[in-house]
Amino acid sequence: MGNDQRRDEAHVDITLATDQRSDEQLAAEAAREGSDGPAFLALCARYQERVWRICCRLVGNAEDASDAAQEVLLKMFIQRAQFKQESQYSTWVHGIAIRTCLMLRRGSGRRRQRETRAFEQRQRRESAGDLDPHDTSLDLNQILETLEEEERAMLIMKYAEGHSYSDLAEMFGKTASACKMRISRARQQLKERFPEHHFGGDDG
Repeated sequence: MGNDQRRDEAHVDITLATDQRSDEQLAAEAAREGSDGPAFLALCARYQERVWRICCRLVGNAEDASDAAQEVLLKMFIQRAQFKQESQYSTWVHGIAIRTCLMLRRGSGRRRQRETRAFEQRQRRESAGDLDPHDTSLDLNQILETLEEEERAMLIMKYAEGHSYSDLAEMFGKTASACKMRISRARQQLKERFPEHHFGGDDG
């Protein structure tokens, strides 16, 4: 019986992984399904790793990313009938991930404010020569932590995930021009704060 059950589960996994329908087709079917329907399970199989990766980039650590990813998958199910086929399903899912992660990070805002103040104090000490010059390296995550939450998320989704401004507009509930302006402002802030680092050129 145990072997039969494992074979059945393996068959289900293979079926989900090889489903040839588009995300949008599966989403339309999932909207009509009850709990644990095959269309929604196929979407989960496609998106669970991507959702975790995006959450990890947005929240900044693997432990919180796992909690956030579970919340995103739950919201994908609860809100499945709200996808209106007006955009790509992936854009809709990424919007859920962004909102979930921003809420999580804002909930831990006091801790992050202390971390940011400590980081800025370190920068001042480095400028004054009070730290070992061999201990002044900064990684991109530390640099991005100096930005406002939404602008940080926009930069991640634009440059790490490769989304267009029209995608960002859908995800963040803004116009494409507003997203472009926010990203341009954030990049300018980073250039002023960290002139020794290169943040790339403007793009469309």
